[in-house]
Amino acid sequence: MYSEIEIDRQNLTIMGVKFNSLRELENTANAIGSNMFEGFVPTKEIIQLYKDWKNSQISESDFLNLIYNAVQ
Repeated sequence: MYSEIEIDRQNLTIMGVKFNSLRELENTANAIGSNMFEGFVPTKEIIQLYKDWKNSQISESDFLNLIYNAVQ
């Protein structure tokens, strides 16, 4: 079931995770929203991991391992 998440476009945050631009926030919100229709339930920690991966702060393999552990 899809449920709404906290998105603050004025302060550029999703569930309290700060983004650098409105474009980055909207791209992330769209990616997360698409997965939520498939049953994904995001957390602040997962959104932060996704942001870090998209900004090349962590590798894809680290991202996948951390996501896997976060949803267990």
